Amino acid sequence: MFLALLDIVSIISAITFTYFFLYPVEFLFAMNQNHFIQSALIYSFLFIVMAGVSGLYHVAWRFASISEAIRLAITLMMSTISLYVIQLALYDGAMERMLFLSFCLSLLALGGIRLGSRVIVTWKSNQAHNPFKKKMKHRKNEKRTLIIGAGQAGRMLVRQINQSDNHRMAPIGFIDDNRHLQTLTVNGVKVVGTLEQLEMVVENEAVDKIVFAIPSMNYQDRLAVIKRAKAVCTNVHTLPMIEEVASGKVSVNQMRQVSIEDLLGREPVELDISGIQSEVEGKTVLVTGAGGSIGSEICRQILKFKPERLLLLGHGENSIYLIERELRELNLDVELIPVIADVQDIERLRDVFVTHSPHLVFHAAAHKHVPLMEANPHEAVKNNIYGTKNVAEMADEYGAGRFVMISTDKAVNPTNVMGSTKRVAEMIIQNLAKTSRTKYAVVRFGNVLGSRGSVIPLFKSQIEKGGPVTVTHPDMTRYFMTIPEASRLVIQAGTLADGGEVFVLDMGEPVKIVDLARNMIKLSGFTEEQISIAFSGIRPGEKMFEELLKEGEVHPEAVYPKIFTGIVSEETDLDEKLTQMKQLRTSEALSLYLVNWANEQLTVTDNMKQTI
Repeated sequence: MFLALLDIVSIISAITFTYFFLYPVEFLFAMNQNHFIQSALIYSFLFIVMAGVSGLYHVAWRFASISEAIRLAITLMMSTISLYVIQLALYDGAMERMLFLSFCLSLLALGGIRLGSRVIVTWKSNQAHNPFKKKMKHRKNEKRTLIIGAGQAGRMLVRQINQSDNHRMAPIGFIDDNRHLQTLTVNGVKVVGTLEQLEMVVENEAVDKIVFAIPSMNYQDRLAVIKRAKAVCTNVHTLPMIEEVASGKVSVNQMRQVSIEDLLGREPVELDISGIQSEVEGKTVLVTGAGGSIGSEICRQILKFKPERLLLLGHGENSIYLIERELRELNLDVELIPVIADVQDIERLRDVFVTHSPHLVFHAAAHKHVPLMEANPHEAVKNNIYGTKNVAEMADEYGAGRFVMISTDKAVNPTNVMGSTKRVAEMIIQNLAKTSRTKYAVVRFGNVLGSRGSVIPLFKSQIEKGGPVTVTHPDMTRYFMTIPEASRLVIQAGTLADGGEVFVLDMGEPVKIVDLARNMIKLSGFTEEQISIAFSGIRPGEKMFEELLKEGEVHPEAVYPKIFTGIVSEETDLDEKLTQMKQLRTSEALSLYLVNWANEQLTVTDNMKQTI
């Protein structure tokens, strides 16, 4: 209301000044002519109405940008044109010169009012966070900071550094490849060179800290720049990648240390948002193993697609409590139902399916630790094989639309119990897919960075203790992906499934574990002389190299960008082999049976028969 009143006063003042400027003599007799008064009132009325319709009075002008200024100009122009038409209709002709000058003066006045609010806010902010006062106060603690990228993210970063007392940084320059910006000053900070000159600039400017601020840069270029930065400066931070910035805005508070994910990740898999939305929105979704690394991330990402309810099923009460509490704090309009259940308990699962009738099931519950499962094969069988069978059969019996099982690259030519149980579980899913109306799918991927039980937390812990970092073998390689990326693949597979497919992600090149260890040592600010690497030898059941599919088992064309479908053999006498397996009592016999079966070389030996 106050802004509208100021607008009315401004417009009337502008048209009054214009009339006096153009017709100084007639102005004294304007009260008798009525043209002036009528035009002023109509002009201000037209603008107020049009501004209300276009939403100008709902704009926070202290944060406004060029687009809001253009909208203001267009609204005033439409008001001026409307007044011109009205003058033609009411009078003998329109006062074109008066209208033009009135438009110019009104635009200056209206824009000035709005710009004034922004100037006041900026002035107050500068008083509260005066960069010169801050520099005097924290001179000893501030780090000379080089910012890579003078684009929108970099400029926003500088503004927030200057407005915050929490970041002990003194921006000394930008590095940017835009040749038009070279030697110019951006937001008070000079562009001191290009990416090619990075090493020279760091040395010449005595840089203490580097911040990578180009969220939109593709992964390969990003990786190259970060590696060069880490080579000349141990204190390297980065703003989130563009896929992490869901709101489209970058905050300095999101700045983080360069992580191993930055060095080992790949270009993100883009989701078919509309396809996922149609499958998930308004539906009931069940996630088993919801408290685990992959299961919990699937839950976080599923919420973005607005299911009606989400069932968080897990055996461990603490992990389910933690993920439920985290998701409830998001205050989304989704019913969250924590379910404490063991996938080995089919009657408990039946109760869950009868009560909630899930449309979409993501089966992430499993025992995954290779050495532990090697020592406890019966537990691996109960959880990974029969647990999967129970959940999959309940999905079939109670008419779930889709079922996605999470598998592993260790299911390919398995040499261990864990991988073998996952391959047998895949067979169960493929067998059900042949007769069920539920659309089943399996998703295979490699090691997940940062998951519980993965090598990353182990290496971090060893580095914190001063080393050594233990690596099993200098030539051992693994495929790696991030938890969000793995979860996106699983969700996307749910929409691609047509019945029994094994989906595999194009995971790029495998990574040597010893290279991973070296990178983590460097990221932690140490050298190999300070933190040594020790080779402990391959553990029971481990393979030197992992595979995602056997040779010739992958369709040459991707069914979705970076997602392939495997051609895997089906099991014909599944029930008979499961029955035989139940009768095996010793761990040795069960392990041998599983590995042979998973590798399609199953023969019941004399040693096995003695245990049946």
